[in-house]
Amino acid sequence: MEKKKVVVPLVCHGHSRPVVDLFYSPVTPDGYFLISASKDSHPMLRNGETGDWIGTFEGHKGAVWSCCLDTNALRAASGSADFSAKIWDALTGDELHSFEHKHIVRACSFSEDMKMLVTGGMEKLLRIYDLNRPDASPREIDKSPGSVRTVTWLHSDQTILSSCTDLGGVRLWDVRSGKIVQTLETKAPVTSAEVSRDGRYITTADGSSVKFWDANHFGLVKSYEMPCIIESASLDPKNGNRFIAGGEDMWVHLFDFYTGQEIACNKGHHGPVHCVRFSPVGESYASGSEDGTIRIWQAGPVSDDADSAPNPNPNPNPNGKVAKSGGSTVVSEISQKIEGFSIQKEKDES
Repeated sequence: MEKKKVVVPLVCHGHSRPVVDLFYSPVTPDGYFLISASKDSHPMLRNGETGDWIGTFEGHKGAVWSCCLDTNALRAASGSADFSAKIWDALTGDELHSFEHKHIVRACSFSEDMKMLVTGGMEKLLRIYDLNRPDASPREIDKSPGSVRTVTWLHSDQTILSSCTDLGGVRLWDVRSGKIVQTLETKAPVTSAEVSRDGRYITTADGSSVKFWDANHFGLVKSYEMPCIIESASLDPKNGNRFIAGGEDMWVHLFDFYTGQEIACNKGHHGPVHCVRFSPVGESYASGSEDGTIRIWQAGPVSDDADSAPNPNPNPNPNGKVAKSGGSTVVSEISQKIEGFSIQKEKDES
């Protein structure tokens, strides 16, 4: 009997508690990068292709619920249960700014032009910080109907998208007026919202449903019922013909965007999957779980080996200090070291 082929993920260890958010940078001259948020209070930066650990951002005193990178992957941001959002230098690991809040920060997002940061959380308001004047008071938009769960920018930073922890629907805010201009209705609270790289679609997960919305006209394009409660979903940014979803069943599902048919079911996590994201080139996707691991799955060719392949370069520094990444894996690497925090370059194989 022919042996069934399964995908073998790269397993990225390092976090000591559940991984609750993942974010890929766009492709930069140095490659692309993956940042993760965890309840262990230490966001981590990795090579997005190989999963190699680059460094850990130290400074939060509570669970980190949200993380992101700016367009050039030169700065990182994180939102935490310690009532703060922080901006980090992604080259050195240094804390650049700490924005104090009055309650837990659940979401943060850089604007496309990298000049602003929006945050949201248990205070039921959005704060917009001018990163050119970080010491100035933020602009506050205080009419969110519930605690903010997700935030992201769209329409060239003219609109902010948000969802609530305890209410269904996605709200679209006009940045200029500070008012809600559209609500995308869902039955359950939206736990994941993603704007596609080309700006065409908004992908949401609510309850056991994954929905795709027209990001310009706001109509519902497709809606698929999943086999379990889904916490996160992501659309393939390269071709837009596949999407991934992860949730309570501990599996990472790959589906056809046009038909909703399941293409692959990736097993390996030992707890619910809290976050999934496609890489910016669409060749792989990452998942973060209650089990504290990140797994990077190849979206293309499959392997005959059913066992998980551990990342050859997990966090080598158990105390979480920012340190130089060591070793090399799939490709030869040149480490550009700046004050102990390294960004890795890949040699041109030609």
